[in-house]
Amino acid sequence: MLASLTGLGLSAAAGLNAYIPLLVVGLLSRFTDVITLPDPYRWIESGWGLGVVSALLLVEVVLDKVPVVDHLNDVVQTLVRPTVGGVIFAATTAAAQADASVWTQRNQWLGWLLGVLVAGAVHAVKASARPLVNVSTVGVGTPVVSAAEDAASLGLSLVAVFLPLLVVVVLLLLAWAVFAAARRARRRRAGAAPT
Repeated sequence: MLASLTGLGLSAAAGLNAYIPLLVVGLLSRFTDVITLPDPYRWIESGWGLGVVSALLLVEVVLDKVPVVDHLNDVVQTLVRPTVGGVIFAATTAAAQADASVWTQRNQWLGWLLGVLVAGAVHAVKASARPLVNVSTVGVGTPVVSAAEDAASLGLSLVAVFLPLLVVVVLLLLAWAVFAAARRARRRRAGAAPT
């Protein structure tokens, strides 16, 4: 169960920024005993893997802070974020021997599917909310919101690894924040509509 919560949290974090949870898992696996990745996923902790992910993270961090460019980045990331969500969910679930059962070993596709769905859902919310931020702030809010998303991705990644039981609480808070923001936006639109 804890491995599934870790995978869920890391997949949600990948929906915000694909490379932060991948880098967190790779670094923790390479330099600590907190995570031990199984053989099919060892590439995440390899030197070249960490280097490529670090370079992609740098590009993502820069591009996501620029209005309009962030939309193009989100289009590309529509494939990347869910894929990384599937990889990271499957890797961390497979890494936890305590949660391994015969059924989950035979149905490893389920971890991939759950990771893809969670990261895809988070990405969809992010990608659809960003144009509203850009328009309502004339682009000034883009770097602020992007930095907040990066911080949330890092925070959620660390919570998922070190305090997996809190993942449920964090995801509920994120869902509430999205719901509250959508409700405020609807009220503003209703108040601005001509009567």
